[in-house]
Amino acid sequence: MTLVDTNVIVDVLSPDSEWQTWSVDRLDECRRRGPLATNEIVFAELSARLRSEADVTAALATLSIAFERIPTAGLFVAGKAYRKYRSAGGIRTTVIPDFFLGAHAEVNRVPILTRDERPYRSYFPAVKLIAP
Repeated sequence: MTLVDTNVIVDVLSPDSEWQTWSVDRLDECRRRGPLATNEIVFAELSARLRSEADVTAALATLSIAFERIPTAGLFVAGKAYRKYRSAGGIRTTVIPDFFLGAHAEVNRVPILTRDERPYRSYFPAVKLIAP
C-alpha cells in the first residue's frame, strides 16, 4: 500500500497543474506495486476544494484510492511529532495535517506519495517517500 498526499490528488484533478504529469505517472507506478490509500485528513483537505462529499468519494474512486482510517497508534505518533515540532520552536498551535499522514505511514510501515517531503523528512525519517 502507498498513502497518497493531498497535493498529488489535487495535481491529478487540476488540468492546469504544472505537476499533473509527474503526479499521474507516480500514481500509476505506485498502483502497479500495490493498492493506493488515503485517510481522513486528505479527505477533509479535498473537501475544501470539491463541492460535495459525493464528489470527493467519486474522485478517490476514479483514481482507485481507498479510504483508510488512521490507526489510534498513528494518532498517538502524530501527537508526539507535534510535541517535537513545538519543542523545536514550531509556532502552529494545532497538530499539523501532514503529521497525521506521516504517522499513519509510519505505524503501517508504508510509503507516502507526496510533492512536499519537508515535514515528513523532518518528523518521520523512517517513512519512505516517493517525491520529486
